[in-house]
Amino acid sequence: MIKIKANIRKVRGKKVHILRKQGLLPCVLYGPKIENQMLKIDGRLFQKAYTEAGESSIITLEVDDGGANKNFSVLIKNVVLDPFSDNPIHVDFYQPILDKEVSANVALVFTGEPPAVKGLGGILSKNILEIEVSGLPKNLPSKILVNLDVLETLENVILVKNLILPENVRVLRDLNDVVASVSLPKIVEEVVIKEEEVEKAEGTEPAGETPEKTEGDSK
Repeated sequence: MIKIKANIRKVRGKKVHILRKQGLLPCVLYGPKIENQMLKIDGRLFQKAYTEAGESSIITLEVDDGGANKNFSVLIKNVVLDPFSDNPIHVDFYQPILDKEVSANVALVFTGEPPAVKGLGGILSKNILEIEVSGLPKNLPSKILVNLDVLETLENVILVKNLILPENVRVLRDLNDVVASVSLPKIVEEVVIKEEEVEKAEGTEPAGETPEKTEGDSK
């Protein structure tokens, strides 16, 4: 299990910018059965843990409170990013009740290459990039893989109900929502539609007109 070491933080409010200059990330630990604690952690170590665990996998937070270390099983929550650098500037750690279901957003990781893109010149649309799931904390995945190889034709789609989830984890979204699909480029679609309209028009006679009679036609 991923582990992050943390120390008690006395600096708070606007003064936390001092910690950030030192490469430290201010954070808060909270949960239904513990008191809130103001902490600080190594920013680089957090980035690595966040990349691996996301906001849905339990990690261990080891808090050093004056030499007495205590471990907490937590989820990463509410990561605040700097609007300019996109780096985390504050984070919450939530200790859930481990035998009670919780919900979390899980990132979808797309793998493979749709044959309909390579062979038919289609364009891939990823409609959902993360999805909310529910389950016991220990069962929640850090990511959900989506295999794009199944998109062989323009009619094929990947729906929420097609996602492969760990046992005892359920998705909190309409099962018929489209996760990914392949469609023709817009210009090609317009050309196809116009060609269909022309073919349809050529196959019908203008309303209110009758064919001209030719010599020999019966009167």
